[in-house]
Amino acid sequence: MKIALIEFVTLDGVSQGPGSPTEDTSDDFTRGGWLVPYLDKLFVRRTSDWLGLADGLLLGRRTYEAFARDWPRITDPNDPFSERMNSLPKYVVTNTLTAGSWQPTTLLQGDPIQTVGKLKAQPGRELQIHGSARLGKALLSAGLVDALRLVVAPTVIGSGRRLLDHPSAPVGLRLVRHEVTANGLLLLEYERVGAAPMAEYEGVTAFV
Repeated sequence: MKIALIEFVTLDGVSQGPGSPTEDTSDDFTRGGWLVPYLDKLFVRRTSDWLGLADGLLLGRRTYEAFARDWPRITDPNDPFSERMNSLPKYVVTNTLTAGSWQPTTLLQGDPIQTVGKLKAQPGRELQIHGSARLGKALLSAGLVDALRLVVAPTVIGSGRRLLDHPSAPVGLRLVRHEVTANGLLLLEYERVGAAPMAEYEGVTAFV
């Protein structure tokens, strides 16, 4: 299976608390809810398309517990996400949980790189990381992430956990799709292409 990292971020790279001021207040974060003013039909359609590629969700403990609390409460039959989010297999990378409450759930205990690597080797389409930025960064750095999908909000909030405060090694990405919604969200899809290329600048004449 491929692993896809799907994240909502601000222009200054913050991924914490996009959906609500109370979604994630850890480390005294008070600026949540920054994505909501920009939601629109294209955002919903495209993120629904992305979810349609998933054969499972790959989550860290904190995101899993938040999702397990919130998603089962969404019972609107017209919601394009809730049925799939609630029914997809969930794989939780954790050494602290002993059981999952949001079924079907499998706990992946031990070294995250090894356990996720074994899961990735199984047949299927995509394992998707939603939220779980710490897990996403670790797997990206380890070379296990195949695709990165970002929704970039046109806002700078100045504090909060950042998605990519730099992995341990340079990561090369290739932009494969980009869109702009009516409300100014950037929808960006990247494929991992190995190590980030480096070069020496030799003047503009090399490019014209």
